[in-house]
Amino acid sequence: MTAAATDAISYEDLYSRWERGNWRASEIDFSEDARQWQENFSEFERRAALWNYALFFWGEDAVADGLSPYIDAAPLEEQKYFLATQQVDEARHAVFFSRFMHEVVGVDGDSTHERLAAIEPQLTWGFRKVFERLETMSAELRRNPALTNLAAAVTLYHVVIEATLAQPGQHFITSYLEQRDLLPGFREGMGRVAQDEQRHIGFGMKLLTDLVRREPDCRYAIANLIREVIPYTVAVLVPPGWDRRYTEVFGFTLEELGAEGALSLETKMRSAGLALDELPGPPIFDTRLEPIVRARNGQRLVWAGILGEKNGAPARDPDTMAALFEMVRGGLDRREAPAQPGTIQWEFTDAEPWHLVVANGDTRVAPGRAERPTVTIRCRYEDWADVAGGRASGARLAARRRIRLRGDLRWLWRARRMFPR
Repeated sequence: MTAAATDAISYEDLYSRWERGNWRASEIDFSEDARQWQENFSEFERRAALWNYALFFWGEDAVADGLSPYIDAAPLEEQKYFLATQQVDEARHAVFFSRFMHEVVGVDGDSTHERLAAIEPQLTWGFRKVFERLETMSAELRRNPALTNLAAAVTLYHVVIEATLAQPGQHFITSYLEQRDLLPGFREGMGRVAQDEQRHIGFGMKLLTDLVRREPDCRYAIANLIREVIPYTVAVLVPPGWDRRYTEVFGFTLEELGAEGALSLETKMRSAGLALDELPGPPIFDTRLEPIVRARNGQRLVWAGILGEKNGAPARDPDTMAALFEMVRGGLDRREAPAQPGTIQWEFTDAEPWHLVVANGDTRVAPGRAERPTVTIRCRYEDWADVAGGRASGARLAARRRIRLRGDLRWLWRARRMFPR
């Protein structure tokens, strides 16, 4: 593995930064925040802010609970020491949010446990799936502290949760509060939290670099973990009733948040010498598309019921189907394309047909029927949407004859390594 940007960071320096940056969550003054919450926020703004902040509150508590197996699995003492400081940070963040949610927002409960229970209905399907995976990941790491498991766990915690989800959210929240000069105590605490998270992310990226150098198979664990949870992350910010005002009232769109998260993921992985388009296996997503384009497509697919929680039949309008097949195309490993060109035709019993052309190591998708398809896939559009969204197994549906194939199946067998597994 070649030199990485994270080589400029040392574990000793990260620990020293922690000592210099200590702060007291119990001493932040929320009195002005409480006044402004009632006098400067409209009723809808309070409801929208509660939803936004509730995700952070629950998340900080969850990561504090799940960090112990990471400390045990870290191979170096310096890594263990820093992870111990991170667990202290996460507990402090949870105390900060618990105080703010109770003293300012008015969340009921005499304890953090009761306040967490009070805000649980605010959690989205995607948020729950990400943090359920964090819980099972911690259990897996406790049972088997192998370097590959540690690499997957760090990818989930430091890269996905902290760098891709939390950091962009913190940036947008503090931006609108600074612009409106609101909630001084909360702003102070969020600034402290952001400094801590930046340190955590730097540590996580350095640790991934070092783990891959020790054990090259960690690259596969990292890539597989990101592929597994990306469909959950795009469904984290689904506001109640799909009311987009829940973020736009504060000056940012769901797509802007998604784009910043995607860009953060790409940048952090590159700094660790683990560029997304160089990881083993099929692409995690099409990095040739701008982050804002990927974010728009992702939000459309969640809204349409293709990604995220299953809520009835998926939308089948032309824009949604175009986004779906762009996602399919972008997830193919073009490096594994067979030498002989071919075309896959989808014939849906409940929607318009689409096809995919594989030629000269590249791919393209288009609506309609191809003139001479190499392979034809016949099924219900809803079933294919469930397969593409990770909610159903294509092999199982084929065994039940809900997906039927005809044509040159030998070509399809040669092309099989293109597809995610």
